[in-house]
Parts: sequence; C-alpha cells; structure tokens
Amino acid sequence: MKNKQQILALVKKDLLLETRQQYTLYGILLYLASTIYVAYLAMGQPEEKVWNGLFWVIQLFVCINAVAKSFLQESRGRMLYFYTIAGAGDFVISKLIFNALLMMVMSILSLGVFMVLLGNPLEHAATFLFITCFGGLSLSLVFTFLAAIAAKAQQQSALMAIMGFPIIIPQLLLLMKIANSAFSSVIQGGWWQMVGLLAGLDAMVIALAVILFPFLWKD
Repeated sequence: MKNKQQILALVKKDLLLETRQQYTLYGILLYLASTIYVAYLAMGQPEEKVWNGLFWVIQLFVCINAVAKSFLQESRGRMLYFYTIAGAGDFVISKLIFNALLMMVMSILSLGVFMVLLGNPLEHAATFLFITCFGGLSLSLVFTFLAAIAAKAQQQSALMAIMGFPIIIPQLLLLMKIANSAFSSVIQGGWWQMVGLLAGLDAMVIALAVILFPFLWKD
C-alpha cells in the first residue's frame, strides 16, 4: 500500500511540474502541429501506406521530445532527494506511468491533427485509435527505459541513439504492420498474435527497467 502511495505521489509530482512548466508542453505541441503541417504542404493527402508510415515516424520523434527528457532533466541533487524518500522501483514505475499517459495523450492529438490535415483513409478508425494508444504506450516505455540508462552516462544523447536504434526500428515495423489492418475492410490473420507480441515486448521492457534501474540508482 505504501508503495502505491509513493508511486502516485511521484506521478502527481511529474504532472504538477508539467503543468507549471507549460513551455515544455507547448513546445511539444508546436513541434507536433508544425511537423504535420509541413508534411501536408509537401504531400497533401498521401496514400494509405505513406500515411501510415509517416504517422509512426512522427510519433517516434514526438516521443523522443516528450519522453526522453524525463530522466535527463533531473539534477543530481534532486535524484539524491528522491533516493531518500522513495525506492528505485517506485521511482522508475512512476516515470513509466507518467510518460505512458503523456505519450498516449500526444498520440491521440497527433491522430486528430493527422486526420484533419492529411485526410482520413481509415476503414476502422476505432481500431487505429486503439493501436495509436497502444503504440504510444510502447514507444514511451522503451524511451523511458533508455533515458534512465543514458542519464547516468556522459554522452547522454549519443548513448540513447546508439541503444535505441536496434530496439525501436523492429518495434516501429511491427506497429506499422499491426496498423495496416485499420486501412482494409478485412482484419488480417495473425493480427492478435502481433498485438500479443508487442505486449510481450512492453512487459519485457517494464521488467528490465524494474530489475536494472536499482543498480543505476545506487550509482
């Protein structure tokens, strides 16, 4: 029970910081809107495959801007303070929860702007909305985990890029393949197996974060 209270308190702390430092949130929203608008000026309303691929690529960069800063912005003194009031597992779980919520909101906003500017080629909008939220959750978990590791290194941005590339590319390809079903009238075979595979990858990332972060926490 105490752990749940600590996790909720840490999530609430991140929410308060995000609402007070509104320039960060507005910066992400500006990046999101301007990127999609530039894509609209360049391509108009593209075909389904281009629409799908472009959506997930933009989601990737939105996630980097929105989520990757979660550990990088924490100073050493603040981390020492958190060390005295919460456990390592509680701290990293709170970051995973907050970033997942933030990225799902950003994903929904991104989908809305996409459909307004780049058209709506979806046959199953509800299915794609589910995939969008699930994909935003998956991307946020990976980059939160990478940010936790990179925060302890000297070359933080470079380390995130090196570690993230072999992990995020297969995940993006899997998300694009899962999302293809929303553009056709018939759901492809093995769709739920691919969703289950993505859920398994998410569970593995959460487990690794909870297991490995305490070793970084002690440093």
